[in-house]
Amino acid sequence: MPHVSRLRSTLSRTVPGASAGLLAGFAALAVAELVAGLVRPAAGPVTVVGGAVIDRTPAAVKDFAIRTFGEDDKTVLQLGILAVLALIAAALGVVAVRHRRAGSCGVLLFGLIGAAAAASRPDSRGIGDILPSLLGASAGALVLYVLAGRASRSSAPEGSAGGGVWNRRGFLVAAGVTAVGAGAAGLLGRYLTGRQAQGAVASREGLVLPAPASPARPLPKGVQLKVPGITPFTTPNNDFYRVDTALVVPKVDAGTWRLRIHGKGVARARTYTLDDLLARPLIERDITLTCVSNEVGGPYAGHARWLGVRLSDLLAECGVKPPSAGGRADQLVARSVDGMTLGSPVEDVMDGRDAILAVGMNGEPLPFDHGFPVRMVVPGLYGYVSACKWIEDIELTTFDAYDAYWVKRKWARRAPVKTQSRIDTPRPFARPGAGTVTVAGVAWAQRRGITRVEIQVDDGPWQDADLAAQDTVDTWRQWSYRWQATPGGHNLTVRATDGTGRVQTEQRTRTVPDGASGRHSVFVTVT
Repeated sequence: MPHVSRLRSTLSRTVPGASAGLLAGFAALAVAELVAGLVRPAAGPVTVVGGAVIDRTPAAVKDFAIRTFGEDDKTVLQLGILAVLALIAAALGVVAVRHRRAGSCGVLLFGLIGAAAAASRPDSRGIGDILPSLLGASAGALVLYVLAGRASRSSAPEGSAGGGVWNRRGFLVAAGVTAVGAGAAGLLGRYLTGRQAQGAVASREGLVLPAPASPARPLPKGVQLKVPGITPFTTPNNDFYRVDTALVVPKVDAGTWRLRIHGKGVARARTYTLDDLLARPLIERDITLTCVSNEVGGPYAGHARWLGVRLSDLLAECGVKPPSAGGRADQLVARSVDGMTLGSPVEDVMDGRDAILAVGMNGEPLPFDHGFPVRMVVPGLYGYVSACKWIEDIELTTFDAYDAYWVKRKWARRAPVKTQSRIDTPRPFARPGAGTVTVAGVAWAQRRGITRVEIQVDDGPWQDADLAAQDTVDTWRQWSYRWQATPGGHNLTVRATDGTGRVQTEQRTRTVPDGASGRHSVFVTVT
């Protein structure tokens, strides 16, 4: 039948062509991985393209990704990039069966896109960062040109001129050699990448943190409630939330790390090593951090005991004065090794609060995920204007002169943490039994503290919850309420009052531009 013959003819070209394209794509990525391992792991094409995508994604879409995928958002993005590349590679392979040069040129075009993405990154290091994409694409183009030639001949009917069986065998042999070679290149690239990180890992493992000159006071008795399901007062490092734009976590060697302080109003520019910081008097403080991407009732808040150097002392040593004392700069721009920029009000970091350059977290050196070897921690401000991880540069400037990364993307320049509270237990749609049910959670209003938490059942009156002991105004506070639950569906709502007497607003807003507001509610069915 004619249509069957046409289908067979189409498949005889499409399947080998798509296979050739996928193998060429695999070879391109593998070679790029190898070159990145030799040059810089962060220059790999998937990483730089992913970073470019993040940079150009509207704030609302980023907010959706964080809300939907949580800390897996970067994995989802990388898998999405790989899936798109696989589809394009397969399509180029099909094209190459008939037009070998066109298919190969298509692969080279994507190499140029990767190179352009690498060059556009804020942490770009010039030609070294574009090499992985260019050399990987060149290898992929060559592989596709060779395999497409085999595939075009292998699609010839058996017994025709050119020998279909022999050519099919030749295609399979060439494909097998390509797969083995690409796999070997990829594994070698992974090995080299790991080798580059070994120095950083060893420097962290060998780091001994000095005892603080100003230790944190012991946690008050009763700061942690004995309620099943409530968030622990201190968040273990492995459970602490991570929200950033780094597709590859920077592995910085503590021995080579440097911090430069310079800019407007800096009388004496300075560069510090980690040993310089560790030789100074260190302070230890309990501080709760909150991400601006945290929705009402969301998980992106965490508490830790931080160890570090007072940031205000370093700034004063460099001759910096806050605007209230005649300083010329009102913005501190912190830069990360991955090019991220965060802008903090100079007045806030020098007003006496415990703004620190942290080197320790919960009694150990900072984890790589959380900024090793040094990060900023400023209580009372959302992380995107204060909590620079992997910091390497501090520039004093003005808000009029410079917009940091997130401000360029329509987030607010100044972002004090809003008063918020959350119900941890019972969970949404839980089915507790009738009788006494403990409702519990946490509330926070850094720099102001929490003085009251209330619970409302359905449309009933607000009832006072019992507060756990408060550590400091810079930490969150646990609370609980013994509810006499009756059968049926019920809506539980919480609100907090901060140390200024201001009650948490019921007006619901999204996270953009300066943090979510509103009251957290959960619906439960009492059986």
